[in-house]
Amino acid sequence: MRTDRHFTGLERRIDEAAHRFLAGLPRHRVADSLVEFLVFGLKQAWACLFGGAMLGLIILTRWLWPEGGAGFIARYDFLFLAALFIQLAMLVFRLEAWEEARVILIFHVVGTAMEVFKTHAGSWIYPEENLFRIGGVPLFSGFMYAAVGSYMARINRIFDIRLNRYPPLWATIVLAGAIYINFFSHHFMWDVRWVLFAATFALYRHTTMHYRVFRFRHKMPLLVAFLLTSLFIWIAENIGTWSRAWIYPDQHDAWVPVSPGKLGSWYLLMIISVVLVTLVHRPRPYIAQEEPRDVAGDAGETA
Repeated sequence: MRTDRHFTGLERRIDEAAHRFLAGLPRHRVADSLVEFLVFGLKQAWACLFGGAMLGLIILTRWLWPEGGAGFIARYDFLFLAALFIQLAMLVFRLEAWEEARVILIFHVVGTAMEVFKTHAGSWIYPEENLFRIGGVPLFSGFMYAAVGSYMARINRIFDIRLNRYPPLWATIVLAGAIYINFFSHHFMWDVRWVLFAATFALYRHTTMHYRVFRFRHKMPLLVAFLLTSLFIWIAENIGTWSRAWIYPDQHDAWVPVSPGKLGSWYLLMIISVVLVTLVHRPRPYIAQEEPRDVAGDAGETA
């Protein structure tokens, strides 16, 4: 992948080495498909670097953290300090661009504000005590939202995502604002999420996402991408609640899977996530004539 959105130094070296290796492989339909599949998985894993590291720590501390805490530090405080360390290390070792750090900060602020309200409303619970918290909410929780922001920003760059027929930016900001407000207001008045679902469909129904894996560009409706990402986050949320990093009221006595109805909440959160990322990386349309020379011979596109 060659884009005008720069790689980090390490990513550039990895990309060049991968091109040298993969370009030498045999060319036929099966081999091309396998290469695309392999590179897609590796790029997705790279995009999930921050979120994957956090989820791994949540799982490990669920298994290994001493009963009643480690004595000198609470589990939630360890997760918070570990998240800060991971974030700093990713910047120092150029595993992350500074633009992505800005997105992570925005998501952390937006997410923490929602967490303070939602926990006071009883939507979910943080069952353990700790020191680093605001309004009863452990500060590590904001990094769970930041992980979503990190993933969204990184795939935008790593896959050179282009968006055709993207709606006016002002309209997406209004929709994202309405969604965010509804996350709060539905506790006091009618939940308008079905109206928001309809508005989302009306606004994005014609938008197509174009992304490059290795040799080829692929495309899918942006609404489908929202749904697939929401499903992925819902699975991660099940892992998080199983680890008792946070729990819903019906999981207090024993863990049960998170309700599939939460998919709708995550779907709406995707809208907010995409809009926040577009404030840093403005949407660009896909124009075939702008394909880089080194892939011009492979400029085919698959659905």
